[in-house]
Amino acid sequence: MTQSSVSSPVSNSPDLRAIATLCIALIAVSLAPIFIRFSETDLGPNATVLNRMLVFLLVFGLGRGSWQLITQGRHQASVPSPSEPLTYQQYGLLVAVGLASITTLGLWAISLMYTSVAKSMLLNNLTPIFASVGSWLVLGKRFDARFVGGLAIAVGGALVLGLEDLQIGEMDTLVGDAYALLSAVFLAVYFLLVEHLRTRFSATTILLWRCAIGSLLLCPIVWLTEGHMWPTTGIGLLAVLGLGIISEGMGQNLLADCMAKFSSSFIALFLLLEPLVSAFLGWLIFAETLSPVTGIGFVVILGGIYLAKSSNCALQESLN
Repeated sequence: MTQSSVSSPVSNSPDLRAIATLCIALIAVSLAPIFIRFSETDLGPNATVLNRMLVFLLVFGLGRGSWQLITQGRHQASVPSPSEPLTYQQYGLLVAVGLASITTLGLWAISLMYTSVAKSMLLNNLTPIFASVGSWLVLGKRFDARFVGGLAIAVGGALVLGLEDLQIGEMDTLVGDAYALLSAVFLAVYFLLVEHLRTRFSATTILLWRCAIGSLLLCPIVWLTEGHMWPTTGIGLLAVLGLGIISEGMGQNLLADCMAKFSSSFIALFLLLEPLVSAFLGWLIFAETLSPVTGIGFVVILGGIYLAKSSNCALQESLN
C-alpha cells in the first residue's frame, strides 16, 4: 500500500481557496448530528434521511433546468462535450452513488438511536482507512510514507479522542456501534464513487442523482416501516431544512466539488475534524462539557492532516 520512497512535498498544491472551501464544508456537515437529533424528536431515522434528500431536490433542483443538469452536468472543459450521451456504466455509477449514500445515511441515523453522537462519530472516523484501502485495492492507487504516516497519526488521534465515551458490554450500545461501523464502510464507498464521477459530472449533478435515487428507494421503506413521512412540528421542519440546505446542499456539495482537487482519501481524512467541530457545536447549543482530551485530539488530528497534505497523494492524480 505504500511506496518505498517518500515523495517530495507538493509544490503545486491547491490554493487557500480550496482549503477554505473544505473548511466551510466541514462546518456544514458537522451540523448534521445536531439537526438529526432534533429531527428524530418528530421523525424516524429513514424519514429524516428522506426529507433531507427531498429538501435538496426541491431547493437545488427545481427551477434550474433539472433534467438537463442531471443528464448533462459538466465539471470542466476537459470532460466530454454536452452532446455525448451517458453510457450504461455511467448510469450504473450514478445509481450506485445513490445506493451507497442512502445506506450510509440510514445506518448512521439508526446508530444515533442506540448510541451517542460522540461514539457514532468515533466509529465513522475509520472511514479514511476504508477509503484508502479501497483506493489501493480497487483503483490501484499507491500511498507514500508521508501520507500513510499522516493517516495513522490522525486516525489514532481521533480514536483516542473518543475513548472516554466508550461503554463496553451494553447490547444496545454494541448494536449502535455495528450500525455506525457499517456506515463508515459505505461512506468510504460513496467517496470513491464521487471521486471517480467528478471527472465527468459537476458536484451538483452527482448530488441530484444521489438524492433522486435515495428518495425513490426510501419512500416505500418509510411508508411501510415508519408511516410518518413528513415533519409535523416546527422543530422537525427546521431540522430537515437544515439537513437539506446546509448539511447536504452546502456541506456535501462542497465536499464533492473539492474532489476535483483532493483525493477521496484526503477528504475522508480531513473529515476526522468533524467530531471536534460537532463537540464544539454541542457545547454551544446543548451546553455539553468539553474535556482537555478534545484539545489534545484536535492538535494530533490536525498534525496528521498537515503531514498527509504535504504528500502528493492528497491531490488528484491530474494535479500531481
